[in-house]
Amino acid sequence: MPLGYVNMTDGEEMDLCLSQVVTLFEEAGIKPSGAIHAPYKGANRSKCDMDLKILPDGPVLRISQDLGELSTGCRLDSAALEAATAEAAAHSDGATVLVVNKFGKHEAEGRGFVPLIVEAMENDKPVVIGVNGLNLDAFLSFSGGMAERLDADPHGIVQWVQGS
Repeated sequence: MPLGYVNMTDGEEMDLCLSQVVTLFEEAGIKPSGAIHAPYKGANRSKCDMDLKILPDGPVLRISQDLGELSTGCRLDSAALEAATAEAAAHSDGATVLVVNKFGKHEAEGRGFVPLIVEAMENDKPVVIGVNGLNLDAFLSFSGGMAERLDADPHGIVQWVQGS
């Protein structure tokens, strides 16, 4: 059950790393499933919207709510995240690796992409997950000591998956 995670404090750098990993997977003939962050900042917006690109070639789905420029609350749309998870599952046929952009609050609570992560692990499909500092303890608890920390090196991550 190969389970690898990339732990970075800068979310944009992690998104870039995982995006590069997906590109390298595709170049190596490795078919990814799951989702990566698709950054988008609309005109006259100071905050980025949260969009996920469903892998390998699925749609880009918005998972954030527009609460206004001055809001400080959580912008995640829980229903949209669950819909993105279902969409990722629908696009997973023939995939050889699962990529999850972020083990977030919902995953820490057993929701979000957790069912896809568990299914991939049960089927011995490698899993690569981005984990930030806020959710690291929850992820390590979830993984039960089975997760391997991966350097934020896209080529190294591809090699890790190929060796799994």
